[in-house]
Amino acid sequence: MFFEVDNLSIAFGGLQALSGISFGVNKGEVFAMIGPNGAGKTTLFNCVNGIYKPSSGSIKFKKKEIQRKKPHQIARLGIARTFQNIELFPYLNTMENIMLGRHLFMKTGLFHGGLMFGRRSFAGKEEQENRQKAEEIIKLLNLEVYRNKPVGALPYGVQKMVELGRSLALEPELLLLDEPCAGMNSEEKQDMIFWIKDIRDELGVTILLIEHDMNIVMDISDRIMAINFGKPITVGEPAEVTSHPEVLKAYLGVG
Repeated sequence: MFFEVDNLSIAFGGLQALSGISFGVNKGEVFAMIGPNGAGKTTLFNCVNGIYKPSSGSIKFKKKEIQRKKPHQIARLGIARTFQNIELFPYLNTMENIMLGRHLFMKTGLFHGGLMFGRRSFAGKEEQENRQKAEEIIKLLNLEVYRNKPVGALPYGVQKMVELGRSLALEPELLLLDEPCAGMNSEEKQDMIFWIKDIRDELGVTILLIEHDMNIVMDISDRIMAINFGKPITVGEPAEVTSHPEVLKAYLGVG
């Protein structure tokens, strides 16, 4: 199994946020998590990328346990994420924000960068190489027109695309998308669906997705896990999960 969560639990004081969560994700799959607000979906993401340390259970990426590693160590393994709320630097432009995602690949520190100034220096060549990678992402996501514009002045949907671009700058094998279409209009959502499929198909990135819009979930997901109150309800193919009685009751409010 490419990515696997086994019997994962975490509590905050007397609140059991996750309890006995288990699932696996195949390489190249789009795996979605659904559930009502407060179900524990983002908490699970925070455990995966090292922000939270689970109380029990294991998280394995390419058969190696990662649940005790720090966020930067997990990023180096090839796991990147976007956030439910946009986490960009508004006064930096699109290129600069995406370049921040390349920091794990840059070896030149401030001191050596100052000594080795110029395009032919090691620092200069490193800067050019990483800018080229960022340019490839900008081209992939059709962000050329926004390259030099401060992201704080960009439309909300474009900012979401820039954040997606920054996560891709880490060259991930596994990408965690936390409500990538939240707050978007219908046209922006269709664009995001297109790019998610493209990232999976062209870049070979495996995707773990949290999304409330069931039309999007049904459109792009290979499999779905439904959770409620931090506990798993069911895992399966989209049609199977969305017709499950407990899912209809907990998530869709029927039954």
